[in-house]
Amino acid sequence: MGATTQETLDALKVALSKSDETLSKSITTANGLVAYDLQGPAKNLYPVVTPLRNSIPRVPGNGGKATNWVEVTKLEGSGFNASPWVPEGQRSARMSITSAPKAANYVTIGEEDSLTFEAESASKGFEDTRSTMAMRLLQKTMLKEEAGIIGGNASVALGTPNTPTVTADTSGGTIADGTYNVIVVALTLEGWLNATRTGTLAVPTAKTITGADGETYVLNGGSSNKSSAASTGAISGSGANIISASVPVVTGAVAYAWFVGTAGNETLQAFTTINSVVLTSLSSDNQNASAIAADYSRNNGLAFDGILATAYASGSAYTNAFASGVVGVGTKLTASGRGSIVEIDNMFKEQWDQYQIGVTVLYVNSQQLKDMTDKVLDNSSGPLVRYNSDGKEAYKLSASGVISYYFNPFTADGGRLIPVKLHPMLPPGTIIGYCEELPAWYQNNNVANVAEMHCRRDYYQLDYPLRTRRYETGVYAECVLAIYAPFATAVLTNIAAG
Repeated sequence: MGATTQETLDALKVALSKSDETLSKSITTANGLVAYDLQGPAKNLYPVVTPLRNSIPRVPGNGGKATNWVEVTKLEGSGFNASPWVPEGQRSARMSITSAPKAANYVTIGEEDSLTFEAESASKGFEDTRSTMAMRLLQKTMLKEEAGIIGGNASVALGTPNTPTVTADTSGGTIADGTYNVIVVALTLEGWLNATRTGTLAVPTAKTITGADGETYVLNGGSSNKSSAASTGAISGSGANIISASVPVVTGAVAYAWFVGTAGNETLQAFTTINSVVLTSLSSDNQNASAIAADYSRNNGLAFDGILATAYASGSAYTNAFASGVVGVGTKLTASGRGSIVEIDNMFKEQWDQYQIGVTVLYVNSQQLKDMTDKVLDNSSGPLVRYNSDGKEAYKLSASGVISYYFNPFTADGGRLIPVKLHPMLPPGTIIGYCEELPAWYQNNNVANVAEMHCRRDYYQLDYPLRTRRYETGVYAECVLAIYAPFATAVLTNIAAG
């Protein structure tokens, strides 16, 4: 048997060596006779950046529908408030306090997913799909909570913006001759994040959600009602027209959506993070203004107020909407000429003068980080720039540096370096200043935190009983953001790029 097998192999080798014989065949990877090199588990290539969720203290709630507290906001002395003098042997008159009860209703946040039996079977040896499904559910819920902490809105209604002011130029653009209407819609941070800003442009209105239990509920997307239409009048520039528009700043808005077209055909043309726009061309493929039928800016009863809404609703937080400036250009940050920015310095000063506090972190968009760096590192501030070296690499410099800290001189202890951090959910044109903890002179009640996430029930996972050949899972939390000191927050908006 062995000799026969060897003779057969020798004969096969001879046959295959003859290129002109039919037995000589080419076997390549195209024949599919290859292994499949699959790396497991799946590569999770999505960011989970939740700095506020990670830093705000989480404390247990005590049941009930809301967490409640009392704010004592002022001590009013007897006589003259700043004069402590009392005659010998006599008693002072009685002081008074200003106080108010506060409450923040618990709400539920969450997300669900499902996994078929077949999908679980097919993933064996690749990843534990039930575990990774739960992990991704938790991560998505955390991302949604972060959006709620910064932009949740139960209280601030954007309403209806004023009618825009419109002008037209007859050169420099490609807009056809005619008469056009301009309509504007304001957006909250939720509206900005929920908007479709690429492809077919659209602002979020209201959406009916069908839950995994078959029940429905309605969420508002974060847009105001549409303004009245403003007409350009007849423009005739041989098809080279430009349309410019502006609207007074809408309190609580971080962006604006501009609809332009002939009467009844006004479609979404652009989003801006300042309160004006210049359009050199028009498209008819985007959302029609007729889709905006009401104010969809808040979710009263379903949401809690995040930092932005709390700041605007409180009346005590520092807010500064930059002036409109030139249409389509706006107002930019202003360099002080001494290595700082005027508007940020003014914010620090106002917080100290009014409340003797200062923010401990600045959250910015990438555009503002770039602009702040350009304002601080200009020619006039050059002599004030400090360069540190360890002596070992004295002549090695890193290009394209940016500011990572900003010095706040308005503090009781001589000043403080505060970090400047990028936040992926902030749009261009908005800066948030946040004091993470109250200074020592506020801490006589042992509550140093400006805000806490009160959790009646913190993150929990629900694995539902099987009703189909599918595992169903949800991750939920019952919580509310309680901001005890709204005056410890600050918002700069309507900032132009540059």
